[in-house]
Amino acid sequence: VFQVLSLCCEACKKVIFHVPSELEADTLVGRVDLKECLQSAEFISSSDGNFKVLEDGSVYTTSALSLSAEKKTFTILLKDIQEQLQKKIHVSLVEEEKKTPKTRHARDTVLKRTKRRWGPIPSVMIENSLGPFPLQIQQVQSDTAQNYTIYYSASGPGIDQDPKGLFYIERETGNIFATRAVDREQYPSFQIICFATTPDGYSPEVPLVHTIRIEDDNDNAPYFTQDLFEFCVPENSKPGVVVGKVIAEDRDEPYTLHTTLKYRIVSQTPPITPAFSLHGDTGVISVLLPQLDRELVPSYTLLVEVRDMAGQPFGLCTTGTVVVKIEDTNDNAPTFKQIQYETRVEENRVSVEILRVSVVDLDEPGSPGSGAVYEIIRGNDDQAFEITTDKSTNEGILCVVKGLDYETAKQRVLVIGVNNEAPYLLAPHSQQLSQSTCSVTVHVLDVDEGPVFKPCLLRLDVKECEDIGTAIGRFVAEDPETGNSEGIRYRIPPGQCNWINIDDKSGEVRTVRVLDRDIGEMRRGQCNVTVLAIDRNGKTGTGTIQVCIVPGNKNFPRITQTDYIMCRDRKPICLTAQDGDEAPYSAPFVYRITDRNLASMWKLTPHDDNSWYLSPKGDIPYGIYEIPVSVIDNGGKIGENTVRVNLCDCVTPTECDGRTRQLSGGNVTLGLWAILAMILGSLLLLLILITICGCCGAGVMHRQVTDDCANHNLIISNTEAPGEEVMDHNIIPLQNTCDQGGYGVKTGEQQTFEMVKGRGHTLESVKGGGHQTLGSVKEGGGQPMMDTCRYSYSEWHNFTHPRLGEKVHLCRQDEEQKHSEDYLLSYNYEGKGSLAGSVGCCSDQHEEEALDFLDQLEPKFRTLAETCIKR
Repeated sequence: VFQVLSLCCEACKKVIFHVPSELEADTLVGRVDLKECLQSAEFISSSDGNFKVLEDGSVYTTSALSLSAEKKTFTILLKDIQEQLQKKIHVSLVEEEKKTPKTRHARDTVLKRTKRRWGPIPSVMIENSLGPFPLQIQQVQSDTAQNYTIYYSASGPGIDQDPKGLFYIERETGNIFATRAVDREQYPSFQIICFATTPDGYSPEVPLVHTIRIEDDNDNAPYFTQDLFEFCVPENSKPGVVVGKVIAEDRDEPYTLHTTLKYRIVSQTPPITPAFSLHGDTGVISVLLPQLDRELVPSYTLLVEVRDMAGQPFGLCTTGTVVVKIEDTNDNAPTFKQIQYETRVEENRVSVEILRVSVVDLDEPGSPGSGAVYEIIRGNDDQAFEITTDKSTNEGILCVVKGLDYETAKQRVLVIGVNNEAPYLLAPHSQQLSQSTCSVTVHVLDVDEGPVFKPCLLRLDVKECEDIGTAIGRFVAEDPETGNSEGIRYRIPPGQCNWINIDDKSGEVRTVRVLDRDIGEMRRGQCNVTVLAIDRNGKTGTGTIQVCIVPGNKNFPRITQTDYIMCRDRKPICLTAQDGDEAPYSAPFVYRITDRNLASMWKLTPHDDNSWYLSPKGDIPYGIYEIPVSVIDNGGKIGENTVRVNLCDCVTPTECDGRTRQLSGGNVTLGLWAILAMILGSLLLLLILITICGCCGAGVMHRQVTDDCANHNLIISNTEAPGEEVMDHNIIPLQNTCDQGGYGVKTGEQQTFEMVKGRGHTLESVKGGGHQTLGSVKEGGGQPMMDTCRYSYSEWHNFTHPRLGEKVHLCRQDEEQKHSEDYLLSYNYEGKGSLAGSVGCCSDQHEEEALDFLDQLEPKFRTLAETCIKR
């Protein structure tokens, strides 16, 4: 019965390390043979960040680690970037079994002898050994066993092949034999597991793992990785410039003399001075010759050799081929094949090829270093010629792009130069070359031509609004053959703008319309007219007249707004003018007041180019002023304007409402407090007269007075509404004791007054056609009566009392206070109060005036005051 165990894993597949359960940082775990898996690994990495792998295969921990499970695995990844190969090695970490010391009992007092382990050193077998076979490799022995058996396995590229029968062991002696030769490249090593048993089948020994390493023999010659190496290098490269690198490999055991390679150049084609060198260890090819000229040698072929055993003569070798191509640079300037050319062309011919020129360039054809670029250096000031390159032939094509004139020049001489598309590079040890040039003589052939306008485009500026038939210029043509204008006639073809016409013989141009930039098609300001010139032979020539309308000073400047309202603040008015003309016939404007009288009252001050300020010079009366203002534009044209200014006694312009609001001489507007003062004064005078009359017993005679003499005391208001017959319960009616029947006075302890509509003394009679004055009332009979307008109190009272009472009554009945507007006026602040005090009718009362009776007026005065103050 055989027992089979697998303690080692195949290369590139699996590796097992026995480690303690606790590992510190930077602890060596083990070493893996990376070369067995991948010969040239350029990239080595670990799938577990807790481990790092060095180039020699050593595995270290990167941090303190504790094996949490019985086994921990990770993968080592190997990559060869050039060969695009990738290998993986699976690593397993197995925790070491802890040895538990035996507890010695009291009875175990006898010492036991332990037997000697069987463990021979590893064996070596020469690769491709010549025998004789079977060839003894090693002998293993045990002190107690007599029978030996083995199980073996190989590690290497041929691991999948069955190596059974390659080794065997003698059952009785333990000698291990090889039955045939072994190829190291197929089986680098073998591991044999040996078992020792007694005749009865007992295994007293632990199975022995024995390694047999196959020692390498230099049986493989190195070889190049490519059959042909091709490199390129620019010509004229400096020595030491790297051209390329050749690579060879050897299948023998790495890091031995069998795989230590040396390179050398065996031969060079063409067999001239060596142009390149080859580094023996690295295989790098560099430039050796300081002058690589592509025009002399376009490419080199090198036969290179690689030999193992560090290049010793007895080493194995292989040869390879390297081709080095010399890249072209522009180190050769192009040159013309001829230095002089002649050609002919008819005058006035355009877009015609007249000559082809060619060059010689030693650089590589089709490259930028040989591509020719032509240019005309001299003789083409009028840009009549053009030269281009034919890419297929590399020739220069000379063309005429503008018509030539035989009468002007019978021949033209051109100088043409040539360069390359790529910049010129000076070769080592060479001199700078000048640009190659050639001369071309172009003969112009005479051809009969039609008339020619000189210039072909004539610009004529016409002032705006010129009269019809105004001569604005001449447009004539010449015969190129004779150089004069005899026999040439002119006409304008139909279908063009009809602004001008031309005389058919003299070529004189005149206007046929009034040119105005504000009319229709003339708004754009110009028009192009084509003119034909015809000679005696019927040949024609064309020219163009460009008619441009020059803006003129045709419009008068005018003020945009002429009606204004100026209030009591007399804020200046800004006058702005407009002019339909363009500069320089418009702004800036100058304003003048043409009327001398108004110029003494008003003044104008500049604001900007278009506007001036109008303001009064002093405290002029209110009223409407029509001020003649002349505006002069920059061209001197004068526009007359009339500015109407309503100088109004107002705060805002809306108060005037389009009419003048001013104070007439002698008229006084009464406010609410003035009315109250007049009422109080009237009452006071009334009481005094009643008291005097009562004491004297004299009667009061009623006289009709006219209103004419009271104009200085009464106001005839045009804004009052018609009065109404209203009876107020607060007013006690009086007995009429007068023939006129309108008013009465009664004396007593409580004196009152009443307003009764009479025969013409009420507000209606005053407002209506029967306008009675104080004089008419005084006369009585209606006849005017010469008087000094000094009336008695009763006359004054009979006239004013009913009117003031009716006013007060209307103020009380009016909810919107419209009647009080005639008496409430706003007055400006005039400073602090006077030391003299009030001059009212109720002020400065002295005891000697005996005015104690005013205390009896309290009820009636309170009613009247409440009536007025309420509104």
